Amino acid sequence: MSAKKHPFIPFKQEEVSEEKMIENSRSFYAWADKRRSVRDFSSKPVPKEVMENCIMTASTAPSGAHKQPWTFCLISNAELKSRLRELAEEEERKSYEGRMSDVWLKDLEPLGTNSVKEFIDIAPWIVIILKRPYELEEDGTKHQNYYVNESVGLASGFFLMAVHNAGLVALTHTPSPMNFIAKALERPDNERPFLLIPVGYPAENAEVPDLSRKSKDEVIEYYD
Repeated sequence: MSAKKHPFIPFKQEEVSEEKMIENSRSFYAWADKRRSVRDFSSKPVPKEVMENCIMTASTAPSGAHKQPWTFCLISNAELKSRLRELAEEEERKSYEGRMSDVWLKDLEPLGTNSVKEFIDIAPWIVIILKRPYELEEDGTKHQNYYVNESVGLASGFFLMAVHNAGLVALTHTPSPMNFIAKALERPDNERPFLLIPVGYPAENAEVPDLSRKSKDEVIEYYD
């Protein structure tokens, strides 16, 4: 092992029996399999502390060279949410009316999506996840970040599971292009929108598509 120039600390983790490991993994999968993307939100308030805890859970995700190349914008301001909805719907109309191929639109049919994004107004919180390809010092010096998309993607997944764990629902929304988000939030040049995620309680009449996930045989290839 090469010499370590940075201080290291001992790593300790509780070891469990094989039986408990199987039980834990099975129950966690069953719980995670209940997570759904929801488009019908309640306006019921959610404590800010809950959102902060979910975001900080996301920030425990691994990242290239431990650069943690992400920024989470936590939005509850009604005026700003309405502005984001207006801009998002403008881009979505362009996509549904010309940018998307017929095949793409056909694939979206089971989800019942369209260019109307009322959930941006209704959900109590909108979380904007931005990726940072580089860090920008006060003197203008740039410091590269590594594996940015992979790192921010992992953090986004951690965030969604934290939201699910809190008893809330979320939706990953990716209007394309998303430059309008950075402009509306007046973010610096080194931050670029990655996901727009409404978070809150499901509406009382919330529905989700009757879909199934891929089976184990469709997902796993074994090399024993």
